Amino acid sequence: MEYWFYHLEASTIEGVLPGLLEKTLQKGWRALVKLPAEQLKEMDDYLWTYKDDSFLPHGRDDEPMAEQQPITLSASATSAFEHQAVFLLGGENVSDMSGVERCMVMINGRSQDDVLRERKRWKALKETGASLSYYQQNDRGSWEKKA
Repeated sequence: MEYWFYHLEASTIEGVLPGLLEKTLQKGWRALVKLPAEQLKEMDDYLWTYKDDSFLPHGRDDEPMAEQQPITLSASATSAFEHQAVFLLGGENVSDMSGVERCMVMINGRSQDDVLRERKRWKALKETGASLSYYQQNDRGSWEKKA
């Protein structure tokens, strides 16, 4: 499994996540988005309306038939069962990553707490020998691979 860290500087999570989810679906992967409970409804609504001509099919794991959707939103998941991609927002974790191909850790570069917390995660994963990549946005919003 690979861990890809995305350090946002010029964009918000809402500005970046839909594009990454679209790429995930193009690979034929199911995605789990783990986020803080207070952001769940807002993200759910946003993914239905983020574009005038499109939406991202998804479900919340606290609602019926979420397992039938290619994207699952969760504030409580402890397992990524049957998902090939996991997106971690707001410092969230998923303890059972069995079967996951790639975990994307989203970092709010405007929050020093976020940056410090995810540096600790990076260091802990590096010590285990995990496969890590680090991407940071430049001031134009383009991604530059830093590690």
